[in-house]
This record gives sequence, structure tokens and C-alpha cells, in this order.
Amino acid sequence: MSNPTVVQFGTSRFLQAHADLFLSESLPGARPVTVVQSSGDPSRAARLQALAEGYEVRIRGLWHGQPVEEQRRVSSIACGLIFGPDLAEVQRLVAEEADIILSNTGDAGFQPQAADADPELDPAMSYPAKLAHLLRGRFDHGERPVQVMPTELLRGNGAALRDLVLAAAHAMPPAYRDWLRDEVIWVNSLVDRIVSEPLYPAGAIAEPYALWAIEAQPGLQLPCQHPAVQLVPDLGVIERRKLFVLNLGHSWMVADWLARGRQGAEHVREVMAHPDWVARLRAVYAEEVLPGFVAAGEGAGIEAYIETTLERFANPYLDHRLADIAQNHAEKLQRRIAAFLAWAKENGDGSAKPRLLAAMEGKIG
Repeated sequence: MSNPTVVQFGTSRFLQAHADLFLSESLPGARPVTVVQSSGDPSRAARLQALAEGYEVRIRGLWHGQPVEEQRRVSSIACGLIFGPDLAEVQRLVAEEADIILSNTGDAGFQPQAADADPELDPAMSYPAKLAHLLRGRFDHGERPVQVMPTELLRGNGAALRDLVLAAAHAMPPAYRDWLRDEVIWVNSLVDRIVSEPLYPAGAIAEPYALWAIEAQPGLQLPCQHPAVQLVPDLGVIERRKLFVLNLGHSWMVADWLARGRQGAEHVREVMAHPDWVARLRAVYAEEVLPGFVAAGEGAGIEAYIETTLERFANPYLDHRLADIAQNHAEKLQRRIAAFLAWAKENGDGSAKPRLLAAMEGKIG
């Protein structure tokens, strides 16, 4: 699939500095993407126009110990459409031309809506319900199956979206539901890049690190060849690294900050400027996290990943507020630290983990 036709739902700054940038860099001169403003908000027409005209992504941060500050021009977007006024063209593109359907609609896009029960396509529907109606047009048109690639931060995001679309299509013909389930390629992937600020009317500021890990399956075609795009047999290892290294580190840092009475730093980069704080974070990784990955047979490359994570934390251009990370702190401790402790123990890691246990108990000191 050298020059795929991509229909993209969502105009997020994340996609602007992630998939759209990768397509632009790997397919120079091509404009394979049509962006659909899925909320149908006409006030965002200026952003759609700016996306199609081309926009800048500023890359700012550290890479292998060196400061990076670059500007990249993104020209992969052919045009922008608004779901509602341009509905007929959206339906035609999905039915007749799309090779890939890409999305980043946020958590709200997946949430059920009252309009989902309507028999006809309605802009007020959730994204899965919209997709159920749009793909019905493709099925009725007799076109080949399409590849659906959500980038929403949801584990097994392709399979999860498939199940939501099938549920939305429960009253549609059985042959269509069979086609959805068995012929459409629903792609699981994990995306990782901190996109810290929007530019106006389009564009964004992003860190140098970027990853689009795509889980292999029969019939899958990579959207492009790019250093940030990785085809992997199983997303589990990458998911655990992100959750139990990057996310765990953030939550341990916040637990330490809360124990200090929210004193000493406002941003993650300021934590990384404190030698004592950094030394204790490094000890968490080296003495408590690393043994868990080694015991699970996932130690290869983990030390390099930890170093990359610490470099990302130290990004001098990124205003990543500890107070923002602290939102839903108790729930994050369970998913990031308690889950790691249980996983490490299940895999035979019997080493002491006093700092992580202290974070769980709110007794860091």
C-alpha cells in the first residue's frame, strides 16, 4: 500500500504531529489524507482549511542527550470535511475510496449517544455508530473490506472498536455484521508521543520521541514506512513498558511530590533538575522495576527504554504539570504501581520494593 487513501476522523493536535506527520515524511509529494471533523462543529472550519494548506510541527526536547529544536512541514492532508454539511462526500469516500480509516476521537467519541438508536446516520451519533452506518454503505457498494486503525488510548483499541461497531449494527442484516466481524481488518496499535501545545490555526509542538506500534495480523498493511512505525507480533511487551516504566514513574514522582506537601517542583522537568529526586527515581527503576521485567523474560532493551523515559521526563521545553498527573491519583496508583507489583510477583520476582510500596501507602519520606 504505497499511497493509501486515508479517511481520518478527528483533527486532534496529536494526529497532526503523529500519523499525519509520518505520512507526510514517508510519502513526499503525496496527499493521501482526508480529514473529517467528526463533531460537525462548523466553527472549526478554519482549522480544516489550514490543515489542507499545510502546517508546521515544532519538535522540541532532548534526543540522546542533545537538545533538539526543529520545524517540520506537514503536507499529507488533501482536504477537510465537516460531518454534517459534507456528509454525502464522507459517505462516498468511505464507501468507494478509503483504504484506511484512521481515528483519534478521544474518550468522548466512543461514548454511547442517544442518537445511536436512530435507524439513519445522524451527526449526533457516537463514532462507533457512525462507522456502523458508513461501513454499511461500503458493504452495500460491494467494495473490498477496509482497514480500520483507531489510535485512541485504549488497550486492544482495534478489537474494542470492532465490538462497539458490531453492537451499534445489531439491527442490521446478519451478512453485513459477518462482513464487519470477519472481513474488515481491525488494527490494534499503541501510540506514544507527548504533543504539548497546539499552534493556530493548525499545527503543534511535540517531543522528539514518537512511536506507533502496530500489532501484526493477516492482511494488514502498514500505512507507511517510517522509523516511528513499528510492526510487532504482540503489543503486550510495549504496553507493559509504557504502563510500568513511563506511567509508573510519573505516578511515583507524584506520590513523592504529594508527600512533600506539593512543594519542590511544579513540572516534571523541574523534578528532573533535582539531583536527589532523580537519584531516588533511578533507584526505583534500577532496584525495583528492572527486576520485574527481567523475571518476566522481558529484560532485553528495558534499560535503554528507562534511559529514554528519563530523557523524556527531563525535556526542558515541556510544561508537564505534576498537578495534572495527580488527577485520579488513587486510581492511577492501582493501574500503574499495584498492577506492576502483582505482575512482578506472578513472574517470580521476589525482590524488595520499598519505594513502590511506600508510594502505594502514601508514606514516601
